[in-house]
Amino acid sequence: MSKAIPPVSTASSRIYETLRKDLVNGQFAAGEKLAINALKEQYQVGLSPLREALNKLAAYGLLIQENQRGFKVPTLSRKELDDIAQMRLELEGMALERAIAQGDAAWEADLLGAAHRLKRADISLDKGEEWEQLHTQFHRTLVAPCGSVWLLRFIEQLHDQFDRYRRLGPKMPAIRQELDEQHHALVALALKRDSQAARQLMDEHIHTSYEVALARYQEHA
Repeated sequence: MSKAIPPVSTASSRIYETLRKDLVNGQFAAGEKLAINALKEQYQVGLSPLREALNKLAAYGLLIQENQRGFKVPTLSRKELDDIAQMRLELEGMALERAIAQGDAAWEADLLGAAHRLKRADISLDKGEEWEQLHTQFHRTLVAPCGSVWLLRFIEQLHDQFDRYRRLGPKMPAIRQELDEQHHALVALALKRDSQAARQLMDEHIHTSYEVALARYQEHA
């Protein structure tokens, strides 16, 4: 019996998510041109779903589409990193204040659960990829009830762009522990509904991550 061929949309979604993670994690070098045939072979995917995924990633900002010449990975720059960090400060701070004002008991339970799962990953510092996934989920949960789908989309996009810089180098346990302590302090302030203190701590949290990202960019520049 022949194996069913998955619909293009399903295959495209799968390869989109896989490529998105690989681009954020630095599996491709900044400025690298992507060879379509090599990608087909590497990811075992057909041409149509691959091109659909590449077009979506270009629209999302993780790839650059060159007229008649395919796709390439965006370069890195200090100016861009500064811009991304500043936008994170403004948009995430605003989203956090809105979330604290509008979040209900269900959000509080979700936030406690996300923080607990992240804390369990903290215990074993070798769980790098698991920590990254739980870290992303924690930040999503923290601002989820802000009331703006577009604001959440922009924040998600900024996180991916920021992580292209932050994940350039090896894991740094001391910095990760500092960030984790800030995560749990953010939860405490959110549950107390202290939006002013929470936003101030969020600013410090982003700045700490920015210093890591900047150091790694300078090492690779």
